Parts: sequence; structure tokens; C-alpha cells
Amino acid sequence: MAALATKPVRARVLGIPVNVSNDVFGDAVALHGAGGGQIVTLNAEMTMAARADPALGAAIEAARMVIPDGAGVVWALGLQSHRVRRSPGIELARRLLEHAAAAGWRVALVGASPAVMDQLRERLAQDLPGLDLVFSVHGYQSADTWTGLQQQLLQCRPDLVLVALGVPRQETWIQELPAPRTGLWMGVGGSFDVWAGVKKRAPGWMGALQVEWLYRLIKEPSRWRRMLSLPAFAWAVLCERR
Repeated sequence: MAALATKPVRARVLGIPVNVSNDVFGDAVALHGAGGGQIVTLNAEMTMAARADPALGAAIEAARMVIPDGAGVVWALGLQSHRVRRSPGIELARRLLEHAAAAGWRVALVGASPAVMDQLRERLAQDLPGLDLVFSVHGYQSADTWTGLQQQLLQCRPDLVLVALGVPRQETWIQELPAPRTGLWMGVGGSFDVWAGVKKRAPGWMGALQVEWLYRLIKEPSRWRRMLSLPAFAWAVLCERR
């Protein structure tokens, strides 16, 4: 197996680890060649959740890659003189799917609703006809079926597993799976809904201005309580620097 060219540089934001990198795709492919591992997409909301949830914090700590997904994390890294670009997890996951189709990787998908998973399979078959989808299952399973599904998934020996079970469940679910695990394992939140055509991402200009959170709030007003973590994150970062 190929080894990582250099040891990834890691910083910490409010005690939560994050890789300092402007080439997360290259890092992910290199990680696959080095045996694989878990990839976490860190934003301000997840950072605050990890400080309050030991299981989530442990999963992020154990991950091989933690990418700066949110503008708040990029800002906090900048205060430490780490200059990185925001790396949206949905974009990394899509690039990995495209790479998987070209490289013959075995791919597995876990999560979302039954309807979304059905639509996603159809879309991916059209968009990426070379994709080797060896396992796919929706996330609305009864508690007693998960153990069997996990064993089936591990037996497939996938190269890339994308998990859409929401934070923190997707991160802790991956971390708690029994070893050995090969390939890349990544939580992707609502990406399946977007790829299936059920939801839309924020317009590009909002992404450029780093206000995608506002688009999500407009589309889903019930998220307002979760958005309170954003000013709390900024305040905590500033207080830590005093």
C-alpha cells in the first residue's frame, strides 16, 4: 500500500482537531492508498456539539482526516495563522464518487430515506455509469437489523463508504463499527438529498460569501435553535485567544 507522502498537519479549534490542508481530495486519495480511515467534515456547529458530546468528540479525535468544512472553522484557523480554504464535504464526497467510478473502487451508500435512496441510485447510475455500487441501504431501519447490515457492509470490503445519518449519529456509527475496516468512510449529512434532486444547495454566490447557513435557515426555519451555535462558536474562539 502507498504511504502518505507527508504526515498531515493538524491544528485544534476549541480543542477539536482539524487537518490544515488545501488539497483535501489529494489527501483523501492518499489516505485510501495508506489503508483508509474515517473522514470528518468539521464546521462550527459540529465543533460546539463535539465539546458537549463525548462520543462525537471521540469519533472526531479518532478520525484520520478532519477537513475544514465550515467558514467558522476556516476563520478560527486563520486566527492561528493557518491559511486554508473552506472545503465543503459535499464537494469532496462528489469528487470521491467520480474518482471511484474512474478507478474501479467499490462504493457503499448508507442513510437517507427509502425514497431518497431509490432516487439516488437512479441518478448515480445515469451520472456515473462506471460506478461499482456494491452496497446501498436507507437509514430508516429497525434497531434489530443494523447489526446484520453492518456485517454485510464490512464483508463487501468497500473502498468508499458515504454515510448520511446526520450529525452526530453518522460519525459515531462509523467510529463504532468493528475492525478491520478498509477504504474511506465519510459522513455526508444531507448530500444524498441534494444528489437525488430532493433538495438544492445554496446558490454559488452565497457559498462565495460564506453564508450558506442563511440559505439553510430560510429553507428550514426549524433550524434556528441549531444556528445559535454559530455566535456561541465565534464568542468561544475569541475568548480562547484572550
